Amino acid sequence: MTNTIFIASAEPYSGKSIIALGLVNMLLGRAQKVGYFKPVINTDLSDSKDVHIQTLLHHFGLPIAYEDAYAFTGAEVMRHFENESQGLMIDTIISKFKKLEAQCDFTVLEGSDFVGEGTAFEFDLNVLIAKNLGTPAILVVSGENKTPAQVAQATLSFLHNFEARDIQVLGIVANKVNPTDLEEVHLLISKQLPADIILSVIPLDKGLQNPTVKDIFQSLGGKLIFGADQLSNQVDNFVTGAMQVPNFLNYLKENVLIVTPGDRGDIIICSLQANLSSSYPRIAGIVLTAGSEPEEPIIRLINGLQNVVPIMCVKTGTFETITQIAAVKARITQDNTKKIQLAIDTFNRNVNTGALNARMAAYHSETITPHMFQYQLGQWARRQRKHIVLPEGNDDRILRATARLVAQDIIKLTLLGNPSEIIASFKRLGLDIDLTKITILDPAHAPQFDNYVETLYELRKTKQVTLEMARDLMTDVSYFGTMMVYKGDADGMVSGAIHTTQHTIRPALQIIKTKPGISTVSSVFFMCLEDRVSVFGDCAVNPNPTATQLAEIAISSADTSMKFGIEPRVAMLSYSSGTSGVGEEVEKVRQATQLVKELRPDLKVEGPIQYDAAVDPEVGKQKMPNSEVAGRASVLIFPDLNTGNNTYKAVQRETGALAIGPMLQGLNKPVNDLSRGCTVDDIFNTVIITAIQSQEGGQTN
Repeated sequence: MTNTIFIASAEPYSGKSIIALGLVNMLLGRAQKVGYFKPVINTDLSDSKDVHIQTLLHHFGLPIAYEDAYAFTGAEVMRHFENESQGLMIDTIISKFKKLEAQCDFTVLEGSDFVGEGTAFEFDLNVLIAKNLGTPAILVVSGENKTPAQVAQATLSFLHNFEARDIQVLGIVANKVNPTDLEEVHLLISKQLPADIILSVIPLDKGLQNPTVKDIFQSLGGKLIFGADQLSNQVDNFVTGAMQVPNFLNYLKENVLIVTPGDRGDIIICSLQANLSSSYPRIAGIVLTAGSEPEEPIIRLINGLQNVVPIMCVKTGTFETITQIAAVKARITQDNTKKIQLAIDTFNRNVNTGALNARMAAYHSETITPHMFQYQLGQWARRQRKHIVLPEGNDDRILRATARLVAQDIIKLTLLGNPSEIIASFKRLGLDIDLTKITILDPAHAPQFDNYVETLYELRKTKQVTLEMARDLMTDVSYFGTMMVYKGDADGMVSGAIHTTQHTIRPALQIIKTKPGISTVSSVFFMCLEDRVSVFGDCAVNPNPTATQLAEIAISSADTSMKFGIEPRVAMLSYSSGTSGVGEEVEKVRQATQLVKELRPDLKVEGPIQYDAAVDPEVGKQKMPNSEVAGRASVLIFPDLNTGNNTYKAVQRETGALAIGPMLQGLNKPVNDLSRGCTVDDIFNTVIITAIQSQEGGQTN
């Protein structure tokens, strides 16, 4: 039981930043206030700020000032050792840490980086800090360039050093292990490991290991000529462009960085052309050496191209430049969200977060923050891996969300569209995705097409749909995707990034139909506010529902709320509270409230009630003092689409709330509609909730 954890490594470049990112993400899934503290940083304050501290604080929005996230620089620690004032140094670290710890539910500490002059005593320093702060540790050992036996030996030696100093070790991470050695490394270590220590073995991942073009550009200095928008390109290889073009092309590999003198226009042009060609691998960037830039005709030609990779010019010669590039180490910076997400996904895939959570289970928060809710969504989706079809496979946002979902490996995906065009788009967008983990179908040429046509005809022939009409409809991606769900070839569908709401919903109503006892398909948004998640319905489908429809919407929304771990306290909103108001609209809400009470006496419901009385405890107590819902409503039902849609957008814009949805409810199987202005995050979240909707059973706590 603990609310503090210390991440320690025994050598430089162990990859403990992956563990720090994963831990903070995991803890934010169950606590509102998570702290991060790095007692010693290696950065010289006159130079720049610690990159990792900046990344964690910025990415997770931790309300911690940079200056409060560390105690000393490496140079300052060296001076304390030279002056034999280690006691004063430790007192300062403890004081600063305890001040931060008092403000947080959990705090993650990260040991020093083993880079620079202080490497000789950094291990003892980390042990000293962990010992004095009384915190358990997670130990990180690098398996890079080591045999399985060497990894095991280094791991067990590291563990014994901590245990000899009476520091509790919760877990050990063998990181950057050769993927072919994972099982052997796990076996060798686990045989000699106490049963209460959680062991994780993480494979070497070039996406995390290799630098970006930006890392190399910042290391080399020089001048950026083109491609500022693609500096996040990953560099897996580099090659010297010092030969003739036909020979040079044979050396191109995926994510290659080309190093060549600036006067080699032939190499520059053929490299850019190869990057556009589907016959050659993707190029990361081009480094022009010896201080020379391309001549004006070459510059003019490049200016007319689209999606030009980064091209930089440096003063050093080719050999010296290659030597410098080979020495560049990858960093996870705050602007590289792709690498941050990959680090978090890697942690989630390879670390037993359930066991780790159990060992750190001293704290439980009643509050549900947006991050906690999103983390829970991911955990629930993992429990039953579902298959979701995305009909709009030719949209870039869909492809970016697909790459992110594939990286997390929690959902099976099918994209509809032309396979060659979709694969080319993945390359154009620079998305590193394992295509074996997704299915791409062109509806008209899919093996199940004729079967789907026959099924649609049988379902709709009483509605004057002929076989030819059914065949024509089935070429439509919305109808094809919906039929996949109906036939059980997919568990759910997400569409609407390109198509209208009607285009998405019509096939679902015709083929999947509504659940027994439900006549109204409606929608909800999960409104993730600063300290809670509320369910707003209906903000997307029904323009002016009747009292009966409003009652159905309320009941469906309450059931949705329960399924997603939110206790339903239903507020039927109107322009007056209680019995004070009169008028047609308020009477409709009053009737709907009574219907909900009759149909579902188990639900806590209040109405008519005004928005402020529903969500503000003080106002709720004043206006409706005996209500179980007033001031504490979690499910807010709007009287019409105009009110609901405008309110959710106003709350979203004015408070910065995250709005997840709309999620359709009432259908036999889940089909969800996106806004045509949706973001990649919107698509990602909607796919996750669709997968959870399709899981068997109720609430997934």
